Amino acid sequence: MKFASSMKRVAAAGLVLLAAVWPVLGQNARLSNPDFESGKLGETPEGWFVPKPLAAAGFTAVLTDGQPRSGRLCAELRWPTQAPPVDTFSNLMQTLDAKPWRGKRIKVTAAIRVATGERDERAQMWLRVDRPGGGGAFDNIGDRPVRKQTWDDYSITAEVADDARTLNLGLMTFSGATAWFDHVRLEVLGDVEKVRTVLDSDHQFDGGSTLALKDLTKVQIENLATLGKVWGFLKYHHPRVTTGQAHWDYELFRVLPAILAAPDRSSANAALLKWIAGRGEVADPETPARLIDGNLHLRPDLDWIGDETLLGTELSQSLRSIHRHRLSGTQFYVSQHLGVGNPIFLHEPSYPDLTLPDAGFQLLSLYRFWNIIEYWSPYRDMLGEDWDAVLKEFIPKIAPAPNAETYQRELMALIAKAHDSHTNLWSSLQVRPPVGDGYLPVTVRFIENSAFVTGYQVADKAKAMGLEVGDILTDLDGVRVSKLVETWTPYYAASNDPARLRDIARSLPRGPRGAVDVRVRRGSETLELRAERLPPSSLNVKPSHTHDLPGETFRLLSEEVAYLKFSTVKATEAAHYVEMASGTKGLILDIRNYPPEFMVFALGSLLVTKATEFARFTRGDLSNPGAFHWTHPVSLSPAKPHYSGKVVVLLDETSQSQAEYTSMAFRAAGAKIVGSTTAGADGNVSDFALPGGLRSMISGIGVFYPDKKPTQRIGIIPDVEIKPTLAGMRAGRDEVLEEAVRQILEPDGAMALIEKLRKR
Repeated sequence: MKFASSMKRVAAAGLVLLAAVWPVLGQNARLSNPDFESGKLGETPEGWFVPKPLAAAGFTAVLTDGQPRSGRLCAELRWPTQAPPVDTFSNLMQTLDAKPWRGKRIKVTAAIRVATGERDERAQMWLRVDRPGGGGAFDNIGDRPVRKQTWDDYSITAEVADDARTLNLGLMTFSGATAWFDHVRLEVLGDVEKVRTVLDSDHQFDGGSTLALKDLTKVQIENLATLGKVWGFLKYHHPRVTTGQAHWDYELFRVLPAILAAPDRSSANAALLKWIAGRGEVADPETPARLIDGNLHLRPDLDWIGDETLLGTELSQSLRSIHRHRLSGTQFYVSQHLGVGNPIFLHEPSYPDLTLPDAGFQLLSLYRFWNIIEYWSPYRDMLGEDWDAVLKEFIPKIAPAPNAETYQRELMALIAKAHDSHTNLWSSLQVRPPVGDGYLPVTVRFIENSAFVTGYQVADKAKAMGLEVGDILTDLDGVRVSKLVETWTPYYAASNDPARLRDIARSLPRGPRGAVDVRVRRGSETLELRAERLPPSSLNVKPSHTHDLPGETFRLLSEEVAYLKFSTVKATEAAHYVEMASGTKGLILDIRNYPPEFMVFALGSLLVTKATEFARFTRGDLSNPGAFHWTHPVSLSPAKPHYSGKVVVLLDETSQSQAEYTSMAFRAAGAKIVGSTTAGADGNVSDFALPGGLRSMISGIGVFYPDKKPTQRIGIIPDVEIKPTLAGMRAGRDEVLEEAVRQILEPDGAMALIEKLRKR
């Protein structure tokens, strides 16, 4: 899941894999209960919902009969008596099916009033149109927030694209304000003009780039690398491009022939200079963009535009002039999510009907991805790669790729260079090795660098092939597993080695259907087996990606130790979990999984006795692409019931993103982290399209500890490191859980409970 928020109490960074800012809890074909007359007094209005993280943090949106604008009732949005930090925002929402309004321009009007005080309390509303892959319209009244204590009407408008999926309407308060909303109206203003941007009017290369490449010379590669950097710089800086006056994909195809034909660097630079001049003069902006240093984390990496050895004097001067004349906050190809600020990549066509191979569009794919990392990755400084060298490396691999499969695999290898477990070619995992639609009926995990069979997908079939839990796979079809790992590694995008081995282990049973020679090590024996990869229809090809205990979400391991696993946790039950754990010496929070609900504040607030900072973010700068600024720290605020015993958190390589962010909060609350290094990918994700109907994403904001130490690639480092062993796995032990028990109980009590757990 992914949420976006600027709040400190309900900030949700690193929650992945959904495109919406808040979770969609239902879709109506029309605006439901617009006058708030349906529902019970004191309850959430029918047809509306409060996002779960907000509800868990104590925010309420209920029907009240206190001075409605019209009718009997209105909606009251309120935080509990203990006000949240300044700038916290909250939402009462409704999600609508967009079909009835496709192709229309719509307006939403609501009556609003707010109780004001000394905290800059204010209210507003917002409307977001979601399209496949993002990039829909958005409007709010953030530039004219409501501070009036008397009723008045406020309106927002949006254009609903022909492919829009949902309309998301939010009624919002800031800084713990209490506000009232009534009489919400949605009306159609008229049809949206079909041609709205240059992307809809420029069709020159709709049928293909017309570019064919085979072998590239060293000069061509060097010139294409310079073109890729210049093209990306202009995309995010040139006023005519950032205001949407150029189809920048097709402009690439217009200049490419001259660059490829250039016999040397100076000729290519002259072609670039002529191309840029054709975009017209740049005028002094009314509001010049400037870079504010006060909260700066990363500066744009733009020293290269002053490199006259690379660019020549005239081209360098042209780029520097464009940089000086860039517009403040204006971008056509990117915007930012409300609040948290992770990028939304607008106007990036996927070209799903593209006929491959097409060297021009394949090169465009490389340039698009490379520049998104260059300007919009908050972890650009943690790549561990020479990013310019990566561009040169992949030009001769991606541009001339002879078929769709090679093109996609080379893109995977490029994407892996970003070292981000969020970043992958998610549309194309079927071409990542091992390729095939057959599966051995077992699950595998790397333990002590060995491919250990942890379980069965279908037990009777696996056993009939001679495969047993506890086997170590050493060879598949005559190839050492270690060699397979080495060969496949370049195509597995991951922040660190534990995450990469996690993903390779999940893929290891896959391959072509049919018979396969398998060599296993079983104890001191080496066995040669003739197994079979079976079709997915006969198997459970979605094995559990958790390492927690089977069974109930909450349980008492003994009278002194409580256990809560996060793979099935519910935020609304947080207080109940703590009540059930009351009186125990310790609470084990097992986050060797991905939590389905956001628990940071719902449970974290019950673990602290004072306001406790646990994270801070960085966000990009639309006026200064490549710059990232620090935001204020995020804090837990105490709530009841409080758990006063020891808290131990269990983590391993399955703990990623939201799981990592959650553990950061609990560690700040005093929990001890036990286990092994996590996946090292935190921060709200931003997805985008690549040519050929392909899709990727990046971590869109930076997530750091309050002292600004990073988590990306590093992961959450445990206080007590312990990993499963081969001997322990064969004995059916959970050695990480056993260590958690030792952290809570005295040696004698711990041993007694551990022995009890081993017998289960």
